[in-house]
Amino acid sequence: MIDAIVNSLKGISGEWATVIIAALPVSELRGSIPVALMMGLSPAKAYFLSLIGNAIPVIPILLFIEPVSNALRRFGPFKRFFDWLFERTKKKGELIERYEAIGLFLFVAVPLPITGAWTGCVAASLFKIKFRYAFPAILLGIVLAGIIVLSVCLFGKGAFNIFLVR
Repeated sequence: MIDAIVNSLKGISGEWATVIIAALPVSELRGSIPVALMMGLSPAKAYFLSLIGNAIPVIPILLFIEPVSNALRRFGPFKRFFDWLFERTKKKGELIERYEAIGLFLFVAVPLPITGAWTGCVAASLFKIKFRYAFPAILLGIVLAGIIVLSVCLFGKGAFNIFLVR
């Protein structure tokens, strides 16, 4: 999937490609940081552009997920999609339900599939976490997830080079 996204962004600068990949719901910064590093961006640039890209959709999603989903649920395919999305998010959202904004922060900060900013926004809506708490929790989660992903990428690269030398 990431390969298809990267191939569709050929011809775009590495910086813009990083921001776009980070803003997408499937990849977020978990995909954009490794791709940015593979494209030759510095670790600092990869990190900050990924943060920006991953943060861009947060405000619109937090503000509009509920009214948009309510309006679209009147139509069969959208109803099935949102029912599936919300049910899946509820299953993964025990931490959020229990600890609210702190749980939301931890949920977004753990760089695993289905735990990013997009799902965090959906969870914030489902569990009725107010914007003033959800927004900073998600942003802080993005910051920590980025640090974790960048660290794993850099450590993995360093470890790989060590094995090649010997």
